[in-house]
Amino acid sequence: MTCAQRHPHRGFSHIDTWVFDLDNTLYPHHVNLWQQVDARIGEYIGQFLNVDPVEARRIQKDYYKRFGTSMRGMMTEHGVSPDDYLAYVHQIDHSPLDPNPAMGAAIERLPGRKLILTNGSTAHAGKVLERLGFGHHFEAVFDIIAAGMEPKPSPRTYRRFLERHHVDAARSAMFEDLARNLVVPHELGMTTVLVVPDGTREVVREDWEMEGRGGAPHVDHVTDDLSGFLAGLTARSA
Repeated sequence: MTCAQRHPHRGFSHIDTWVFDLDNTLYPHHVNLWQQVDARIGEYIGQFLNVDPVEARRIQKDYYKRFGTSMRGMMTEHGVSPDDYLAYVHQIDHSPLDPNPAMGAAIERLPGRKLILTNGSTAHAGKVLERLGFGHHFEAVFDIIAAGMEPKPSPRTYRRFLERHHVDAARSAMFEDLARNLVVPHELGMTTVLVVPDGTREVVREDWEMEGRGGAPHVDHVTDDLSGFLAGLTARSA
């Protein structure tokens, strides 16, 4: 599956702003870079709450699902400092990421603005984009700090993003690896694209994180090859 279109009426001919999630969207799921962050989150929770790894894992995943990020849960329930949390969990090895000139070329050819909307930090995004080699194609990164520490899928976060960067949702496309993070963008009028694993390599994902790949009302398109998908868009418009 390189591309499966769900709602033909919501296409790309009118799009002038391209919005991308970062982790597991702009690089392949099978890199499992987020697995490192995931492990660091568990360590942080275990140390902060003085619980064993099993209980820390349970809390981590419960907060992730209920609050959008484990950090938001820790802030809400335990008063954790977001600065301390982010500094700890993003101390990872980014070397598994390789430059992706094909993706960079495909993004460069997209007509209009390109922005990143992530639940991670700008510092983490900068390291990822440096490794991938195409960060210069993006106008800005809207991170969890810009979102007031309120992660996707909170409606307020998307509205803050649109207002901050003067984006017309009806003329924008959103690329995400979590279907639930496309619900609000779709309601706002954005064309939505779900980026899924290619199915040939092992990935570390929760079952609920894989929802939407078989079709959902708020998912206009599904792809397991983002570079090819983007290249196809510009090839058709050429």
